[in-house]
Order: sequence, then C-alpha cells, then structure tokens
Amino acid sequence: MKAFHHLLGNNLVANITNFTVWFAITFWIILQTRSVFATGMIAGIYLVFTAGFGLWFGSLVDHHLKKTVMLGSSLASAVFYLLALGFLLISPAEVFKNPYGYQLWIFVLLTMLGVIAGNIRAIALPTVVTLLVPEDRRDKANGLVGMVGGIGFLVTSGISGLLVAGGGMVGTLIFALVFTGLAFAHLLFVKVGETRTATPPGEPEAPKRVDIRGTIAVVAAVPGLFALIFFATFNNFLGGIFMALLDAYGMSMVNEVVWGFTFMVVSTGFIISGILISRFGLGKKPLRTLLIVNLIAWVTCCVFTLQQSFWLLAAGVFVWMLVSPWAEAAEQTTLQKVVPLERQGRVFGFAQSLEQSASPITAFLFGPLTQFVFIPFMTDGWGARTIGDWFGTGPARGTALVFTLAGIIGVIVTVLAFRSKSYRDLSAAYAKAPADETVPAG
Repeated sequence: MKAFHHLLGNNLVANITNFTVWFAITFWIILQTRSVFATGMIAGIYLVFTAGFGLWFGSLVDHHLKKTVMLGSSLASAVFYLLALGFLLISPAEVFKNPYGYQLWIFVLLTMLGVIAGNIRAIALPTVVTLLVPEDRRDKANGLVGMVGGIGFLVTSGISGLLVAGGGMVGTLIFALVFTGLAFAHLLFVKVGETRTATPPGEPEAPKRVDIRGTIAVVAAVPGLFALIFFATFNNFLGGIFMALLDAYGMSMVNEVVWGFTFMVVSTGFIISGILISRFGLGKKPLRTLLIVNLIAWVTCCVFTLQQSFWLLAAGVFVWMLVSPWAEAAEQTTLQKVVPLERQGRVFGFAQSLEQSASPITAFLFGPLTQFVFIPFMTDGWGARTIGDWFGTGPARGTALVFTLAGIIGVIVTVLAFRSKSYRDLSAAYAKAPADETVPAG
C-alpha cells in the first residue's frame, strides 16, 4: 500500500494544481468580461475535450505503465501552461476584456488543455486501485481517492481566489508550472512494482490503439453496465449546469475572494465523505448507495436556490459535495469488480467520454440560454410577474430558476432508475462477480 499512498499524494498535488488553474481562469474571466456566456463556454470547452480525449486516454492507460502515463500527464500540462503564459505576456491586456475576442479564447484553449491533460491521471488512478488494493478493500480505497479530490477542492478554491486577486493569471500559471514540476519530480522516485498486464489465455492480444468496438463489447457483456453509464451521463447533463452557472451565481452575491474561500469551506464535504467511505465502505450494494445519494443531491438542487441567500447557497453546495464522492466511489467500485483489469483503462475512459459528452451540451446550451432567456424571464418577463413576488426577480433569480428546474428533473430520473430492470440486473452481476484478491507487489 506504500506505493498507492505515494500515488495518492502525488495526484493530490496534481489535482490542486490543475483545479487551481481551472477555478482561477473562471474567476478571472468573470472579472474581465462579466459574462455568463463566457463562463458557460469555458465549462463547455473543458467538457468537450474531456469527452473527446477519454477513449484515447483510456487506451494510453491500458497500453502503458500507469506511472509512465502519469508522468506524461504532468509533462503535457507543463507544456500547455508555459505556452499559455507566453501568449498572455505578449498580448495587450485590453484584448482579454472582450468575451467575443479570439485572443481571449486562444488563451482559454491553451490553459484548459493543460488542465485536461491531467485527466489521464483521473483514468489511471482507479486502475491503480485495482492493481494495488485487495478487492475487499477497494471501496474504502476509492473513498481515499474521493478524499484526495476533496482536499484538492478545499485548497484550490481559496488559493485560486487569492491568486486571481493578487497576481491574475500570470501568478496562477507560474504557480501551476512550479507545482506541476514538483509532482513530476516526486513521481520519478515512486516505485510501483508494476508489470504490463498479460492478455488472458485464449484471447487475442488487445490492439495498441483506441479499441472502441472491443470496449463496447466488454461493457455490453455485463448486464446493466450500459445503463449505469447512461445514468451517470444523464446526471452529468444536468450537472453541467453547475459548471456553467454556479460561479456566476455565487459571485452575484459575494466577491471572488469570499466565493473562493466559501468553496474552500464547503469542500470539506468531499473530505468528510472520503473519511466515512474509507472507514465504513459503501455497503454490500454500492449501486443502491449510488442512487440514494443521487436522490439526496437532486432534492438539494431543487431547494438551495429557492431564495437568494448566500447561506442557503453555501449549505446546498456543501450537501452536493458531501454526497458526490459516494456516487463516484460506488461507480468505480462496481467497474473495478465486473471489468477485467486489462480493459479497465479503456472502460473508464469510455465511461468518461460518454458521461462527459453530456455536460458540454448543457454548458454550451445553458450559458447562452440563461443569459438570453431565463435572466430576462425573471427580470422583467412573465416569470418575474408570475412568481417574482416570492421567488425574487433579477438576473441572479433567472440563474436560480435553472438550478431548481434541473433538480426536479434529476429527482424524477433517479426514482425511475431505482425501479428499472437494469438496476436489478447490474446489482445481480456485481453480487455474482468473482472476488479478485491478487495484488502485485508494490
């Protein structure tokens, strides 16, 4: 487990670095342009590339040593951050105030590609859990993975707010380059004890390419697994609203420093969940756990924007962050048991591609839709006249209405999933899957 803990710590540093850049550029764009459309586009760019690269990243994880692909992830991030910093320094400051200017979006693209390169680690880490952790302890290990993500969010939000307020994106990118280099240097000395995964006897060797057909066949062979991925995809479709609109909604009530520290505080929800999962696990039915926490999340989404209250918003985001690691750990634990190790990178990558492909639609759709439809609707339109006396009126209430409607839809879909045949089939497949206690020396 020593190697696993080193890899967790290394990924924590990488997560903090990449999350800081992502948060910071969103805060910075809001301050530069004051445009909800622009923040929605940033989320959309991230998610489009996440979806597009997922299968390729998964193939890299399966066909190369996990440590090697993590090192490559850090190197790629450093290259893009350096290019973004150079472009920022040679460009006039005023060009970044235009939300429709090409210079702004070249800079955003370079910066976000550095963040996206870190997604290789997000695919590799669950396969490392399978590689280094016994099957009966993987749910708890997945809880530690979630806790690392939570610590990253906690530290990131505070750091990014201070960096943007004090040094703008120049300071942020210098910070990113330094800590990406530190993560790379540390990982060089971590001994994983990993060997290349052998092809099972009687099966043809997997092609060294993006094997979409073979990956789909593996997923289809497990009853209900497609349904799990599609359920997560639909959740991400609604969850993309958070990525596109949450920062703009929060910063309509407080400044970027307060909002950054608010995220730091509510991100303790990730850590609390990680501690609880690592201590108690997910129970014998992780899929049931997944649906229960999703129901809690969407009920929260229905109510946390009913009134324009900073404290209600903070409480709602805390609950959302508290339950999210349970859902992620439940999905990872299920995949780790029902999918062979030699295919897990591609299956995790496939799931990431499919699940994340929904969020760009939301981000690209709801950024402009909120700006040009819901905000006028709740400012001086029919909505303001009809429900404005208790829901409130103005631009922030238009954004709030989007969250409330998303929560109602999410509750309905989760209840239907609980009653579905696919849920019963996959639960049975998980229960029947053979235990795998073979763990390579680490």
